[in-house]
Amino acid sequence: MSTFKMIFSGRLEFGTERSFHQVVKFYQHRFENYYRKDILLKSEDIFDESTYSLNVPRHITESVEKSWRNTVNLIEYMAEFAIAGDFQAWMTSNGQMIQERFIEPAGEKAATQAFLKGRALVDKGEEVKAKELLDHAIEKFERHAQAYERRGKVNFRLNNFKDALYDFSKSIDIYPENPEAYIGRAAVKMVLSDYKAAIEDLELAIKSSIPHQPVFWQARRMKGECHLRLEEYASAILELKLATNRVYTQKDPNFHWRKSAFFNFGKALLEAGEYVEAVKAFNKALSITAEERPRVSVDSEAFLLRGIARQKAGESDFVNDWKEAAGMGSERAASLLQTLV
Repeated sequence: MSTFKMIFSGRLEFGTERSFHQVVKFYQHRFENYYRKDILLKSEDIFDESTYSLNVPRHITESVEKSWRNTVNLIEYMAEFAIAGDFQAWMTSNGQMIQERFIEPAGEKAATQAFLKGRALVDKGEEVKAKELLDHAIEKFERHAQAYERRGKVNFRLNNFKDALYDFSKSIDIYPENPEAYIGRAAVKMVLSDYKAAIEDLELAIKSSIPHQPVFWQARRMKGECHLRLEEYASAILELKLATNRVYTQKDPNFHWRKSAFFNFGKALLEAGEYVEAVKAFNKALSITAEERPRVSVDSEAFLLRGIARQKAGESDFVNDWKEAAGMGSERAASLLQTLV
């Protein structure tokens, strides 16, 4: 029988002492009688009475598929009694994903429903209505880490950076293993040009996630950009090389940031004097034509900098790059062309 690597991580909040003790009793009953102890998480290791929660910062083990399936099914049953939180499980083999499961409460509790509806509106870009629902979720359950994180995202989009910083920090205080909140707080710090502090949060995002999650690679890419801003080119190259070597599906949020990542990778390589590799990175950036984020085009500067890299690498065609950039409105490219006259 084949064995696999199993990874479990997450937190489910039950809100009250009564609900918590009821859930612990249900868990132990099913553990012993329904699943015959074929569960990979023991109740004494995962239940936290001080917060009335089921908490698994990270649990890694090896076992057979049946044990993984039993464990996931039992956690799904526990989620029916939870008010907030989420839980993720992965089954891998030789680094490849075999199965994954995302579990979260979906019951009729007011805080739960307000959060789910608010999050859906955030995804649709309806920030004002989303904020009202997320406010309601927090009012109904003050330890709703996910609602704080999502409200932080809303405040970030609305340029309410002070409020966003508060929300992301509050989410982290409640649930320190949530990488999304670290990503959000880092994004605020980047807007405020506090790149060193952003890097600290991004390192925590990386530490609290795994390479099978998009947020892991998002943190790598953002960290590379921070190092670039700080002129720490060796560190920028390391992070951006990892981020650009990864192959993303179109469903992965990182797919739409590939152009930006390759562009920043090229800039870091150029500044480090790795001109041939810089040209390759700019080639990649310019070859990507799908809808990208940020929406502001980087093609003009990419042509300009590729031309500079080509010239320093002793390659021809750098003049054509500068002409392309100048045609797109680059004053620096036009100036460089004048020096060749």
